[in-house]
Amino acid sequence: MSYAGVWFRGDVRLTANPAVSAASKVNGREQAIPALLLICPQQMKNHDWAPIKWDLLRRHLEVFAKDAAQQGILLSIEMIESWSMAAKAVKRFAQHHELTELHFNTEYPVHEQRRDRAVTAVLEEQHIKVQQHHGSLVVPPVLTTQAGKMYQKFTPFAKAWREYVAQNGLPVVEALPKRESVAPAKVPVVDYPVRDSSAWPVGEAAVRELLTNYVNKTVCGYADERDIPGLDSTSRLSPYWELGILSPWQAVHLLAQQSAQFPSGLDKGADTWLNELIWREFYLHLMKHVPRLSYGKAFLPHTDAMQWRNNETEFDAWCRGETGYPIVDAGMRQLAAEGWMHNRVRMIVAHFLVKDLMIDWRWGEQFFMQHLIDGSFAANNGGWQWSASTGTDAAPYFRVFNPTLQSEKVDPDGTYIRKWVKQLEDCPAKQIHAPAAWLKQRGRDDYPAAIVNHKQARERFLAAFKAL
Repeated sequence: MSYAGVWFRGDVRLTANPAVSAASKVNGREQAIPALLLICPQQMKNHDWAPIKWDLLRRHLEVFAKDAAQQGILLSIEMIESWSMAAKAVKRFAQHHELTELHFNTEYPVHEQRRDRAVTAVLEEQHIKVQQHHGSLVVPPVLTTQAGKMYQKFTPFAKAWREYVAQNGLPVVEALPKRESVAPAKVPVVDYPVRDSSAWPVGEAAVRELLTNYVNKTVCGYADERDIPGLDSTSRLSPYWELGILSPWQAVHLLAQQSAQFPSGLDKGADTWLNELIWREFYLHLMKHVPRLSYGKAFLPHTDAMQWRNNETEFDAWCRGETGYPIVDAGMRQLAAEGWMHNRVRMIVAHFLVKDLMIDWRWGEQFFMQHLIDGSFAANNGGWQWSASTGTDAAPYFRVFNPTLQSEKVDPDGTYIRKWVKQLEDCPAKQIHAPAAWLKQRGRDDYPAAIVNHKQARERFLAAFKAL
């Protein structure tokens, strides 16, 4: 008789989770579903998990454990010292419950793939069937060009993604049948730094409500407002994609309700937001196809020869939000205060670090991961390599954001800057993007002078990149 279990990883949800649905079908209504979640603080540290990201997951697990118990899912949460111990832990779990098969959702970076191969080998030795699912993607990593190669440019990838959905339909979100409840798992105390994440709701029901409200009420304005950080009108759902509290399946099903021709036929706001979800999938597909990305390497190998200045004093000023460029400083101070930063501002501060200060993009990539509540290895790596012109479909190297002009464009009245750079609270809009003269007139030195001349820095970067 078949008996299936689930191994939860970056998918701590019951809804729109194909691993849970598959195990549920095997076991039927009468049997509980054994499930395992492994927590590895050392791996979190190695992967630069932000304390606020861990706190969000920790809080969610308290709710998730109760929800799982109500659905008849017999969850065990165990601590392991390293991923090298995962195979032994999963084997012990499977044997304890006398499983004949184990279901889990695929994770795509190299280290996760290595871990899963080890687990699969150990279970198959015990004649336990292993079934992987693509629960973190709407379209599995099967898209190829006519030449049979992976897509290296986003635009043709997005076209292929939309064609795949149009031809194959959306993944089916199945409701779990009601089972007899079981005792909830205890969330272990984990020795890892914690930073308060209480501003962010947890629990599947609360987070699904955030998604539903955004798609039904706010997404229509996304195209017009997404680049204006002072409006704060983006979805702020990124932490929930990253931890797997939400599934992209749920998002596209809601969007599909707005157009019978989905993925075509959406209004401008919804279609632009869908494109951002496709960007997320693009970067995850790259993790599957380009192992070098998991080893801190550039997508474009020749750019690894770039001679970075890596001035630590300037890097520290950037980290603290004291560069003398208000839009850059506002973004970095928002990150310090909230563990989150508006996406357009992320692009601006990344361009500034890499192209104005000529500091290795990997320094910024790591700093973001160490502080972001939504720190996603795939998306963060993709974003930094895009800004550094080292990645796939990256900004051309000669595209160097002028931080002052960007500031005027995205925050014309200075609303965002005033919120985060308190020294400039009373600075007029005309002066706030380059406030040096205004500060000098008032004899003030409480806000730093610009640490770099943009025009000179731009020429320096271009010369270095051309030499590659």
